[in-house]
Amino acid sequence: MPSTQSLTPTGYKQTEVGVIPEDWEVRPVYKIASIKTGPFGTLLKASEYSESDGVPLISVSEIRQGFLRITNHTPRVSEIVTRKLPEYILRKGDIVFGRKGAVERSALIRDHQDGWFLGSDGISIRPWSDYHNEYLALQFQSTRVQRWLLHNAIGTTMPSLNQGILRRIIIPLPPTLAEQRAIADALSDADAYIEALEQRSAKQRAVKQGAMQELLTGRRRLPGFSGEWEVRRLGDLVNFYKGKGLSKSVLDPFGNQPCIHYGELFTQYSETIREVLSRTNTHENGFYSISNDVLMPTSDVTPNGLAKASCIKIDNVLIGGDVLIIRSKINQMEGSFLSYLIRLLKDRILQLITGTTVFHLYAADMKRFTFSLPPIREQQAIISCLEDMDASLAAQEAQLAKARQVKQGMLQELLTGRVRLV
Repeated sequence: MPSTQSLTPTGYKQTEVGVIPEDWEVRPVYKIASIKTGPFGTLLKASEYSESDGVPLISVSEIRQGFLRITNHTPRVSEIVTRKLPEYILRKGDIVFGRKGAVERSALIRDHQDGWFLGSDGISIRPWSDYHNEYLALQFQSTRVQRWLLHNAIGTTMPSLNQGILRRIIIPLPPTLAEQRAIADALSDADAYIEALEQRSAKQRAVKQGAMQELLTGRRRLPGFSGEWEVRRLGDLVNFYKGKGLSKSVLDPFGNQPCIHYGELFTQYSETIREVLSRTNTHENGFYSISNDVLMPTSDVTPNGLAKASCIKIDNVLIGGDVLIIRSKINQMEGSFLSYLIRLLKDRILQLITGTTVFHLYAADMKRFTFSLPPIREQQAIISCLEDMDASLAAQEAQLAKARQVKQGMLQELLTGRVRLV
């Protein structure tokens, strides 16, 4: 069997982080940066937090995959606190991690974030001037480092980081700042493209949400339609049924019967189902769909998940237990109109849900749901308009997913020196 050395390409060498160019080196974090743990409770008390005044307090909740997400729930600290504890002020170029929970995530502090404050469950790394901070930040986002962090984090119920763990991370380094910068710039261009796609997708989602709000409530009418909509009670229009037991253990990708497990309604299906993802061979005495049925999950540990509905456009699909089937009595209602409407009027659905630790939605509850219903032709025209928007959004999301995949490939090639830019 050939040795590992003989398999290494010419001009490259084998190291503890894998194969890298011969003129690159590897160094642990403690030799390229200083590490700072956020202030403990004795230094910074929760009573010193503010909801509106001061700079954001950066902890694990704010640290995402390569960026910081600031929300209305992000605590802030006043100038009094920052003057008292200046050593915890974050500066442009720092790299922040969370100490507990999502320990593999990190983010680089950008220009506009200079002066923000390190929270008690955060750790920051401040690269020395000999190293390019954006390049190092990208190394921390690599799959290799993220896996290493998850593997070496301490704790059983919740992974935790400390300075001793972070200081041992090994980073491959090009020989010059110029090459480090070139790698960071190339990946920054990829990030900018991804961010532009994300903004475009967010805008399309907002446009769709606005269209749903206007079209499904009659605030805006499509060309060719007029007249008053009729207020109807759902129980007067439909019959209710319930699916039958279908555990995950009996799902079989090679089964002869298409089926829907109730858990899939939370994550796998949107307002309209035209293709079923699962199959099974166990289907005696089951309940089967008729095209135009509307499916809703009936139990969950949180109420929000129950305000979802999907209209299935396929006959004879086996429907699992804990699924409420809403079947139109007469041809007066387009099922997808109802599924879109239920998702739009989420707050009204939540008022029908019962339970404390486990939440339930019953047929008797949904019978009381009232809404304005246009004639069937207008329902179909509205759904056609919304589904066109969905198709456009799906194409945009596919382009975004491909861009993210390409960036991951670039990360792997550039951060290991397989592709050289200078």
